[in-house]
Amino acid sequence: MSKTQNAPGGVRSKTVVDYLNDENVRAILYQIIAIGLVILAGWYLVSNTLVNLERQNISTGYGFLDLEASFEISESMVQYSAQSSYATALLVGLLNTVKVSLLGIILCTIIGTIFGIARLSSNWIVRKLATVYVEIFRNIPVLLQLFFWYAVIPNAFPHPRDAFEPLPGVLLTSRGMYMPVPVADNAYTLMGIAAIIAFVAIFLIKKWAKKRQDETGQPFPVFLVGTGIFVGLVFIAYLIGGAPTDMDIPELKGFNIRGGTNVSPEFLAVLIGLTVYTSTYVAEVVRSGIQAVPHGQWEAADSLGIKRSVALRKVILPQSMRVAIPPLTNQYLNLTKNSSLAVAVGYPDLVSVSNTTMNQTGQAIEAISIFMSIYLGLSLLTSLFMNWFNKKMALVER
Repeated sequence: MSKTQNAPGGVRSKTVVDYLNDENVRAILYQIIAIGLVILAGWYLVSNTLVNLERQNISTGYGFLDLEASFEISESMVQYSAQSSYATALLVGLLNTVKVSLLGIILCTIIGTIFGIARLSSNWIVRKLATVYVEIFRNIPVLLQLFFWYAVIPNAFPHPRDAFEPLPGVLLTSRGMYMPVPVADNAYTLMGIAAIIAFVAIFLIKKWAKKRQDETGQPFPVFLVGTGIFVGLVFIAYLIGGAPTDMDIPELKGFNIRGGTNVSPEFLAVLIGLTVYTSTYVAEVVRSGIQAVPHGQWEAADSLGIKRSVALRKVILPQSMRVAIPPLTNQYLNLTKNSSLAVAVGYPDLVSVSNTTMNQTGQAIEAISIFMSIYLGLSLLTSLFMNWFNKKMALVER
């Protein structure tokens, strides 16, 4: 007959079987095994990849970023030429992606809000038109919409020699929209500094006005004062800088238009396609947010004699934002990630530049890891900002 081992004091010591029968111990053990398997699989993939690359005489690493790119990029927000490095080329692609994503987010928010409100309009025609807009563009794949707009825009406008000029200096052609821009001057640097100072001042005034209203109940016209400060400081900086008026105006020279700045058909196709597609989902988010506000809020506003439009702007929409922000965040993330489809219409975004880099250097894994990391970073930054905004809009209970 076996004997049970007792610890000092007569308490039986735990055996291995006792620990394995403990649910908490088993849970930890399972997690350790799972992590170990993931690490083992990762090690196998990395080592196998390195061996295969070495067998094919393909070097690894990110040293290629310092090499000359040797290819042109049609649109760039920074100085770039074919003699620039691959790192600079990827920066150009990143800035182009951020530009179209940021503008798309702003425009789809405005358009989506308008159509979301229109979906609840008491006017039958307005309501049905908004419904048709949402149902049509929401159910067409975004890639097909990019192709559609890219086919329409160049054919909707004349050849550069017959450019349409809706405003002085603004030319619409099959090669894009040309607009005049100010000639570079130190005055614009001063204006930028003045704008930053104005934003800081407005932020401080807003905090002071909120504290004052909480203590005394008296509101302060932050918007009017802030607008005055911004316009005043920027205008003073403009005068101090010499009030430059020189403009670089686009003109037809030879077979093309020179001067000014150009908005390409590729950029317009991507921007319009992403904006229209995403705005339909934003419209549904706004509509559901408004409907989530208790109907008693409308009745309370009516009882106080507040106009319907004013009640919507100052009573209903602020409350609906608390419901709408989380799904709006998801739509902004979708728009940013959908911008990677811009390569399909020739817009030089991050994916397009990365593909060219990949083809020329053979560094496929490194190039893909770079733009995957960048898209992950953009998504995380968007989420962080929207989470912060969501906390600011959250109802604070006393």
